[in-house]
Amino acid sequence: MNISSTDLWQSAPLLSLTAFGLLTLLIDAAGKDKPIFSYWLSLVGVAVSFVLSLLNLGTGTPVFNNMILQGGYASYCNLIFLVSAFLSIFLSKSYLERMHYHRGEYYILILFATIGMMLMAGALDLIIVFLGIELMSICLYVLAGFLRLKDRANEAAIKYFLLGAFATGFLLYGIALIYGTSGTTNLVLIGKSYPELVQSPLFLIGCGMLIVAFSFKIAAVPFHMWAPDVYEGAPTTITGFMSTGAKAAAFATFIVVFIRVFDIAGTALSQVLALIAAASMIVGNVTAIAQNNVKRMLAYSSIAHAGYMLSGIAAGNREGEIGILFYLAAYTFMNIGAFAIVSWIEQQDDTKLTFDDYAGLSARRPALAALMSIFMFSLSGIPPFAGFFGKYYVFLAAVKGGMTWLAIVGVLTSLVSVYYYLRLVVLMYFREGEADVDKGVPRSAVIAVGVAAFFVLLLGVYPSLILELTKGFFKV
Repeated sequence: MNISSTDLWQSAPLLSLTAFGLLTLLIDAAGKDKPIFSYWLSLVGVAVSFVLSLLNLGTGTPVFNNMILQGGYASYCNLIFLVSAFLSIFLSKSYLERMHYHRGEYYILILFATIGMMLMAGALDLIIVFLGIELMSICLYVLAGFLRLKDRANEAAIKYFLLGAFATGFLLYGIALIYGTSGTTNLVLIGKSYPELVQSPLFLIGCGMLIVAFSFKIAAVPFHMWAPDVYEGAPTTITGFMSTGAKAAAFATFIVVFIRVFDIAGTALSQVLALIAAASMIVGNVTAIAQNNVKRMLAYSSIAHAGYMLSGIAAGNREGEIGILFYLAAYTFMNIGAFAIVSWIEQQDDTKLTFDDYAGLSARRPALAALMSIFMFSLSGIPPFAGFFGKYYVFLAAVKGGMTWLAIVGVLTSLVSVYYYLRLVVLMYFREGEADVDKGVPRSAVIAVGVAAFFVLLLGVYPSLILELTKGFFKV
């Protein structure tokens, strides 16, 4: 395979982040337990890759012998991953210091997890999909148990690893069946012969196994059982990273395979995804009502949001793709912000994680209460916040795709979600309590979360900023 200068330039965001990851690894190994170097290097590496992704945000270009797509759609997804990584790294330093777990390898693992996400979004070959998922997953398994002296962290890591191993088995067996029926793992070639391949039962079984593997990564029902325990046991900043970056990467791959290549609109695969979406919305929202732990509530909430976005996948149309791309950007800002505030209130002994611990927060920390309220309003889908338009576009896609019943399920379950989201707001503003942050939150961290809240508002008022950008991202 010949590697051209075009391949290297178009892949500059991925290659630069890989170079910074390796450099950070070497410096951390020689740094004699000085994680501050890894912290700053990782931030610089993510920022450089972000700028390069912006420069490549033009027409998508296949590189490395049509194995990877760079630019266009892939660059847009890269921006989401890199924003999630940057905010997670930036907000983690004070959190890890307070938990007495500040280690340089933490930042290195985030960098390599992000590289895996970028491979997933740009994959034009099922082998690249596998490599990206495994690189991301292995890093997240370690990060989930990073607070390794805590029983909950060890439980989270082992559950995530074991169930992730099963999902990997489904993925590989699905790839094997698709390869056996098509004779190739290249998605572009599979797409060209898709009308003939879809007549093969083995091909459909292979597609079904891919759905199982991807559904695990987005924590969709019935492949969601790992999410609440992992979200609760993992470091809170990593929980935010998993719920945004990792979920966005899985949906990016979902779009590539099941909308761009397989064209599932109106097929049996579409109906299967619609049922998974409906089950995720119902189970996620109904179960979230019963939660008293804020992290577990947000975990079940994440399952529900996976259902909302799966509505766009099930529709399999242009509106579905646009809606999901908008939803992923909005969801990244509002979920990272919510978990950041949870990490500030949380204590080293895993206390102050219940709803009651937020009572009276507005009296002592009005800025934090206001920011948390913005994120809760947006997650519940109340206008004019970004979450409202995210749901609107995926439900519109479902209606245009002939799945009006799925949109109705989405609207009704969204009404259910208003209860548990606004319950937190009511406690912060209308209940007396002693909610506070024991140690001062760095001003820079508050500013970062404030910027996330600003984008939640901006995308709610001007959703066209994203919609106009993504309209050209439909051809490989």
